[in-house]
Amino acid sequence: MSFPEFPGPLFTDLYELTMAAGYFDRKMDDPATFSLFVRPHPRRSYFVAAGLQAVVDALTRFQFSDEEIDWLAQTGRFRREFLAHLATLRFTGDLMAMAEGEIFFPDEPVMEVTAPLIQAQIIETYLINTVGVASMMATKAARCVHAAAGRPLVDFSLRRTQGGHAGMAVARSSYIAGFKGTSNVLAGKTWGIPVSGTMAHSFVTAFESETDAFEAYADLFPDSAVFLIDTYDTLQGARAAATVGKRMRQKGRALQGVRLDSGDMIALSRQVRRILDEAGLPDVKIVASSGFDEYALERLITGGARIDAFGVGTRMGVSADAPYLDMVYKMVRLGVRDVRKISEGKITLAGEKQVFRDVAADGRYAGDVIGVRGETVSGAAALLKPAMENGRPVGPRPTLEAIRSGFAKNFERLDQRHKRLDDAQAYPVKISKRLGELQNKC
Repeated sequence: MSFPEFPGPLFTDLYELTMAAGYFDRKMDDPATFSLFVRPHPRRSYFVAAGLQAVVDALTRFQFSDEEIDWLAQTGRFRREFLAHLATLRFTGDLMAMAEGEIFFPDEPVMEVTAPLIQAQIIETYLINTVGVASMMATKAARCVHAAAGRPLVDFSLRRTQGGHAGMAVARSSYIAGFKGTSNVLAGKTWGIPVSGTMAHSFVTAFESETDAFEAYADLFPDSAVFLIDTYDTLQGARAAATVGKRMRQKGRALQGVRLDSGDMIALSRQVRRILDEAGLPDVKIVASSGFDEYALERLITGGARIDAFGVGTRMGVSADAPYLDMVYKMVRLGVRDVRKISEGKITLAGEKQVFRDVAADGRYAGDVIGVRGETVSGAAALLKPAMENGRPVGPRPTLEAIRSGFAKNFERLDQRHKRLDDAQAYPVKISKRLGELQNKC
């Protein structure tokens, strides 16, 4: 399904437009290639590509409206001739990109744009924002999935994400990375992601007793009831849930689960499990929700918590330990000239590139090579594929389920030593001989 409406070409930094005006004034509009990549990050050993479909949709619809041109005119910054050029501007370039759900590593281009210079420059902000947020969240979610060791996870973060756009990106990116669903109803409608959620503490407090609240909910949702049991006293809540669960069983229904949202999750989950088992309800699942992230999940699981599934909220939804990626978009070729930046600590690689991945005999990823576009690396697969040509999408669009399945296969092939939450071993990435020689010429 399509993405929420593209905010338009004014979703950009002012200097993109002032540079574009400068290019127009000097009649500079040769084809330019820009690389989109992430610089090394102290808390991330790998990244998960996401956001490509939103980019393709946006570039396909790229067009300044009359209202936007009028607003730019009233700023007094731009000449009429340049604004007339913007009024007719469409994206006519090419986009090479890694598939969504692909694993990538620092300094590897996840996308390369080749387009007339003005077009390629103006879209910079949108690409960094869109791909950066989506990939950041897919990466965070992948780490949570890995830490959960097979236990289902649901995105509960919407109310505390950094705005509506981020909330939608989190729901989609976390689903790509292996979450089972989301509480975000709009994401469910937009992309068909399974939605999940039952009750909050306000529902329980609205009734005279927990038992009354649970019975009311079970009457309305007899096939999907999960009771929140920590509003007052968690163990008493578990006993009330067990009582209602047994009544449901007598009616031919089954209580699906109980939810913990506070307290010592390890101790409480063990005690609640005992209460449910003694009541003859061994199939009732224990769900835990809170501001979980990969570190909390790992602590609970290694600590022996009897938790069957998790609602993962705030710290995942804002990627609390790494709330931004240093994603950049740098010109690497203009016309027939390869270009690079050599600022201290921010050196870039000149030239149009390709990323090649070598796979070991056991199917695991063995290492990557960043090379020159057009070269080949024996036995290695090229990861950057055409996504747009001449401003039009290339090939059929993969479904979200296909993207999700692809990620699962990719992630399984990444060795455990590169997935560790702390002290992960760096994945080997090298530069091809041809690309190295090209740098020496710039």
